[in-house]
Amino acid sequence: MNPLSDLQGKTIWVTGGAGYLGSAITTALDASAAKVICLDLPGRAARLVAEQKLERTFAHDLDVNDAAALPAAVRALIDEHGVPDGLVHLAFASSAGRTFEELPADEFQATLEHSLTPTFVLGRELGTRMQKRGHGSLVLFASMYGVVAPDKSLYAAPMKPNPVDYGVSKAGLIQLTRYLAMHYGRDGVRCNCVTPGPFPNPAVQATHPEFVANLGQRTMLGRIGRNDEIVGPVLFLLSDAASFVTGHSLVVDGGWTVW
Repeated sequence: MNPLSDLQGKTIWVTGGAGYLGSAITTALDASAAKVICLDLPGRAARLVAEQKLERTFAHDLDVNDAAALPAAVRALIDEHGVPDGLVHLAFASSAGRTFEELPADEFQATLEHSLTPTFVLGRELGTRMQKRGHGSLVLFASMYGVVAPDKSLYAAPMKPNPVDYGVSKAGLIQLTRYLAMHYGRDGVRCNCVTPGPFPNPAVQATHPEFVANLGQRTMLGRIGRNDEIVGPVLFLLSDAASFVTGHSLVVDGGWTVW
């Protein structure tokens, strides 16, 4: 079964769909003849659609980290585009630029409120509607740092290790994936997560080449991931090729977490 052909005629929402990983997924879905709803911060989705000349992608501005606004936003999008066949949820939150000792408790809590809580709200809003229809696939995004701690030795000053709040929120998301899979499974709705890393964005690659090289050496393949390498796992989980896969964390990390 070809995941690409299996998605023809399907409607897929992609949150964070104009980001480094999201843009590769959105572009691939557009090419697969899926109807794509690309959701991102103001202007980002529209720029991606224009720059890549996407023909089946509809750009919408939405701050997916605002849990309070999500139910109304979901209703409006469904009114316009119908209940989606699949969701790819890449949006996240994280503190930045602080050491573990410096991180205030309220900023730690803010990451959970702006990342984990909105994922719960969005998963329930769409899962319930997919449940009533009898099918659907939710694909969330965790991280290798929801499975293992960052390697402190890789971060030379002034860089700081990946923040604890990010890892905690991603660990929670893996458990949320399992719960959503349990709750909706008997009604034909699957929920899985992709657990990626390391996929440093182009800005990090440009400004910290030595760090990026060290990241690559930490994997079993001896390199970092390319954003196009996240596409296949996502399309698989969305498609009926994964019809008996649910509650699963699909690790795409070049073997990082095997050590």
